[in-house]
Amino acid sequence: MAERQEQVAPDAVLTRIGQVVMLHHGGDREEARRRLLDLWTELGEDGDPLHRCTLAHYLADTQDDPFDELAWDLRALTAAEEHEESPAVRALYPSLHLNLAADYVRLGRAGAARTHVRRARGAAGVLGDDSYGDGVRAAISRMELRLGEGGAEG
Repeated sequence: MAERQEQVAPDAVLTRIGQVVMLHHGGDREEARRRLLDLWTELGEDGDPLHRCTLAHYLADTQDDPFDELAWDLRALTAAEEHEESPAVRALYPSLHLNLAADYVRLGRAGAARTHVRRARGAAGVLGDDSYGDGVRAAISRMELRLGEGGAEG
């Protein structure tokens, strides 16, 4: 019985990340960035790839400078690639590539943005048929339209 409970116990690090993300969504960007950076330091370079990927993914959203945001999104992708056999990590790929596409658009690098929106679309098959999956697919479609990709004219 104890083994079964261990298997379904929530991941404490992901729970902590989620709590900080709620703080960020509540409007306290600076405090969220500080707490996420503290968690990043705590995890270290050898921390669990899913944790590092998730943390870097959200740290990117707290950045003021688009180059810093890109750097964190690239860290997230690198961590995901270390553990890409994990279903949880594979489910992040569409969003990771979508964020990179958005970063490159902000930096005026349309070619790189197109590459990542194509990768996001290619990875979207792992998304569930739920509100999260629907939201990511819709965001990919909007980015494709913006870049003249996919079924869009241009």
